[in-house]
Amino acid sequence: MTGPGTLRGVVAMDGPSGTGKSTVSRRLAAACGAAYLDTGATYRAATLAVLRAGLDESAPAAELVAAATAARIESGTDPAGPTIRLDGDDVAAEIRGPAVTGLVSAVSALSEVRTQLVKEQQAVIAAALTEPGGIVVEGRDIGTVVAPDAPLKVYLTASDEVRAARRGRQDARAGRGVDSAVTLADVRRRDRLDSTRAVSPLHRAPDALLVDTDELSVEAVLEELLRLVSERGLLT
Repeated sequence: MTGPGTLRGVVAMDGPSGTGKSTVSRRLAAACGAAYLDTGATYRAATLAVLRAGLDESAPAAELVAAATAARIESGTDPAGPTIRLDGDDVAAEIRGPAVTGLVSAVSALSEVRTQLVKEQQAVIAAALTEPGGIVVEGRDIGTVVAPDAPLKVYLTASDEVRAARRGRQDARAGRGVDSAVTLADVRRRDRLDSTRAVSPLHRAPDALLVDTDELSVEAVLEELLRLVSERGLLT
C-alpha cells in the first residue's frame, strides 16, 4: 500500500508489546515517505550494555545507570531497514533475546537512563524534521513525554492473549524457543512493570486516539492509520 502523500510532522505511536506497533509504524512511515524511530530498541540496547558490563537486576542502581548511560547508542531511521548500534556494533538481533527482555523493564525504569535516552530520542526526531517528510515514532511514552506536541497520537491496544500469541509467533520466526504460558506471563509482567514505574509510566495520552488491533489485520490497521493521518491534514 502507498500513501496519498508525504508526512509532515510527528506521528506518536504508543501501546504495550504485541499490539503490532513496530510493524504498522514501519509500514506507515514507508507509505508516507517518513523516517521511523523505535524508542524501545534504544532501551533494549542500554539494557544490553548493562548485561555486557556483567550486571543484573540485583546490582546497585548507580552501577546500572553508569553502564547504561555510558553506552553509545545509534538509531537508524530508514523504515525499510531500521538499525540499532551499541558502541558501533549492530545489535538488532541480540537485543531481542530473552536476557535483554527479562531485564529491560528494570533498566528502563531508572530515571537517569530515561532522561538521557529521551534527550537522544528527541534529537533524532529534531534531525528527521529538518529533512523532507516527517517521522513516525513508536514506544510507550511518545505521546506523553518524548513528543507531547505531536499532531497525531495513536494508542494501540489488544488483549493479553492476542499479544502473547503474536509475541510467540515472532519468537518462533526468529528461532527462539516458545512456551505459550511463559510468554503470556511475561507479557503481563511487562505490562505491570511498565504501567506502574515511577518515571514515564505506560499510559494513553488524553488526546491519543485508541485503535484496538485484536480483530484487525496489519493491512486494516495501516489503512486506519493512513485515514487518521489524512484526516489531521498531515500529508503534503
